[in-house]
Amino acid sequence: MIPRAEGIVVEVGFGSGLNLPYYDPARVERLVGVDPDGTMLGLAGPRSRSLPFHVECLRASGESLPLADAFADTVVVTYAFCTIPDPDAALTEIRRILKPTGRLIFIEHGQAEGPRCRRWQVRLNGLWGRLAGGCHLTRNPLDLIRGAGFRLIEEERARFPLPFWQLGSHHAGVASPQTI
Repeated sequence: MIPRAEGIVVEVGFGSGLNLPYYDPARVERLVGVDPDGTMLGLAGPRSRSLPFHVECLRASGESLPLADAFADTVVVTYAFCTIPDPDAALTEIRRILKPTGRLIFIEHGQAEGPRCRRWQVRLNGLWGRLAGGCHLTRNPLDLIRGAGFRLIEEERARFPLPFWQLGSHHAGVASPQTI
């Protein structure tokens, strides 16, 4: 999914820049990585220096993006909606900064499809969150994205391998802001 990002790209939940090798330099004009953790952004700096496009790191939360309205052609979010304290607010901000023709590219984990795994996710959720940096096992990223006024253009679902069953369902896709 990441190589499909194009134009001015904002990555919410940028962290240490682990997605940087997957961006297509022929498609990306500029990349703005946003993360609330300054230490993680510091790790991203050296990774971004060798890229043929400009990378800027901003220390900010997904719920309050310090960017202009209709700024981005693409917003990328990977495994962040589970830890963002208010994913609805973050999606509202993502919609605000996306151009009307923009795209949200996402890769997330969330609520399992099977009832047995879902019950275990509910049981583990509190402890898991404390151990895994605030990660919520029971969020449904597709419902969050649709509820924020996005239309799913593409969607892929899969199960995680057995050692990671607690992460539930794997979701990847592309969404566009719906016109109001």
